[in-house]
Amino acid sequence: MDLLGDWWTPLVLREAFYGVRRFDEMQRVLGIARNTLADRLARLTAEGLLDRVLYQDKPARHEYVLTEKGRDFFPVLAAMVRWGDKWLTSEDGAPVHLVHSCGSAAHAKTVCSECGEPFTADSVRSRMGPGFPAELAGKPEVQARFT
Repeated sequence: MDLLGDWWTPLVLREAFYGVRRFDEMQRVLGIARNTLADRLARLTAEGLLDRVLYQDKPARHEYVLTEKGRDFFPVLAAMVRWGDKWLTSEDGAPVHLVHSCGSAAHAKTVCSECGEPFTADSVRSRMGPGFPAELAGKPEVQARFT
């Protein structure tokens, strides 16, 4: 959440998915302060979600291109769109429709990777994985959440 949990980061990534690659255009469409956008782009580049690519030599100009890691964030954005369309849409309807390569308007649908059934808060439970912090794993109040 430290990387993706602020207000601007998902919006910057959304614009990258829309094909916006250049700083000035991203700044204009988002209405974001230049220093804030520069910070977000630097962080997303450092974390490997975007690549900074030179597109002009004199003066040096760069564009920001989604990496594989960045493109893997798309299902998260699609899920946010679906939630917003369900709970926040005005009477006019959804502001954007996602159209699948099959030609159909579609929405994100989260299902179990093994059985294909819906993946919901009521159908899923959590358990500690091998990377769970050892200093937390032994605490009774933490263990109670994973039983």
